[in-house]
Amino acid sequence: MEKIKFGNFDNKVSRIGLGTWAIGGWMWGGTDETRSIHTLRTAFDLGINLVDTAPQYGFGLAEEIVGRAIAEHGNREKLIIATKVGLEWESPHKIWRNSTRKRIFQEIDDSLRRLRTEYIDLYQVHWPDPDTPLEETAEALYDLYEQGKIRAIGVSNFNAEQMERWRKVAPLHSNQLQLNLFQQHLLNTDFAYCYEHKIDTITYGTLAYGLLTGKFNSETTFPEDDHRFYKPMFRGEYFLQFLAAVDELKKLAASRDKSVAQLAVRWALQQKGVTIVLWGARRPEQLNDILGTEGWELSKEELEKIQQIINEKVTKPLPPKKNPGPPARSSLR
Repeated sequence: MEKIKFGNFDNKVSRIGLGTWAIGGWMWGGTDETRSIHTLRTAFDLGINLVDTAPQYGFGLAEEIVGRAIAEHGNREKLIIATKVGLEWESPHKIWRNSTRKRIFQEIDDSLRRLRTEYIDLYQVHWPDPDTPLEETAEALYDLYEQGKIRAIGVSNFNAEQMERWRKVAPLHSNQLQLNLFQQHLLNTDFAYCYEHKIDTITYGTLAYGLLTGKFNSETTFPEDDHRFYKPMFRGEYFLQFLAAVDELKKLAASRDKSVAQLAVRWALQQKGVTIVLWGARRPEQLNDILGTEGWELSKEELEKIQQIINEKVTKPLPPKKNPGPPARSSLR
């Protein structure tokens, strides 16, 4: 497994990390815990040593599954646990941002317990919280860092201005940002800032929530408890044009004896400012393509062909804006 220097860790980190949103079950139609643990242990056996999770993923369930899988697998010191902080909820239908110092110090202990660990390798603020001074959040994570409860400080979905403010208060080792072939709008802004200031990045949504696996067609539908039921990317004209682009990308991938998922991940790994990409899976067989992403590169001509396919087939691009994410506390009043 291809590895890279990341943050301030002594051990190198696999350039593909395992994303566990789907393993948590919430907004993915439920989960099978035994199968999820098998998936995690399969990922570790393949050489993946970074697993990304969050309390929101199943409202603690994903963290519990990750903790159990690592306990069964062993070698905790060789694995990188990345989790998040800064969301609060009353129910699956009422979630809001909360990155106050009080909330952070509550969440860290809950996550440590669920993950069955004495420290978290990478602690990431899940979303910027407009109702809490950014400096308060940064200082809280810096205190946890100084205490040894976390080994690196990260954020997620932060823009360049927010990262600049953060760095005046505390170290910033990484930012987790959305990126895939159909959502490239952050490459010249947030990723560029990270590259310039030597902040590592982790990409999420790299396979466009399954669209870039090539397993969907015009008849594919999603149940209402699956978040894709509500995403514009999977509805109407948007969905059809993305499917058309995937069909063409499949042909290009086949010319290299690769799957479209392998091509999509290789594309992401070659983008300037990208350190690690996340591969989401909740069944072991969904990891079969991972090793085929390594040991090769897309040529300049192939990269240009990929962009040409997207430009020709995606005639109605998604609005170039970030995922809106959960609401702020003030918007719920």
